[in-house]
Amino acid sequence: MNESLSKLVMLKADLDNLPDLELPRGYSLRHFELSDTAVWEHIIQLSFQRSIAFQAKIGGLPYYQAERVLFICFGMQPVATATAWETELMPGSQVGYLHMVGALPEFAGRGLGYAATLAALHRMQAEHRTEAVLETDDFRLPAIRVYWKLGFRPLYRDESHDHRWEHILKLIQK
Repeated sequence: MNESLSKLVMLKADLDNLPDLELPRGYSLRHFELSDTAVWEHIIQLSFQRSIAFQAKIGGLPYYQAERVLFICFGMQPVATATAWETELMPGSQVGYLHMVGALPEFAGRGLGYAATLAALHRMQAEHRTEAVLETDDFRLPAIRVYWKLGFRPLYRDESHDHRWEHILKLIQK
């Protein structure tokens, strides 16, 4: 992992005709509640391998709305999350920002990242967003596969992106 590399950017150019959200048996979708701060931080810490404070990253920002922070729950336990956020990457547009997608490692491989991402896209659509953008890192191949499956495509925002995306696309299409 090279900390000096810029974030990779992906765009989903159309939020029409999203697939229906279908959760596996025993799973449900809900939005953030006041008592969820610690569980959100736990999921994100395990997903990103670093501590991120909910208040600093999401809850304390002016466009925070609890309905934008989504959880996939197994029974009553939140096990995956994604946020339908706002962005300044493309000012003046109706673009939503997919933010802070993560799942507990013991629930990996069950399609929950896909489900959480799709739920966030549906939320953006409900807010009349027409496109969605996200930022990611080169090493997040499972996440990039999910984003690709949902119709996100690379945006080449700096000179390093061309060769980085070429390498990543070879890896995810194996």
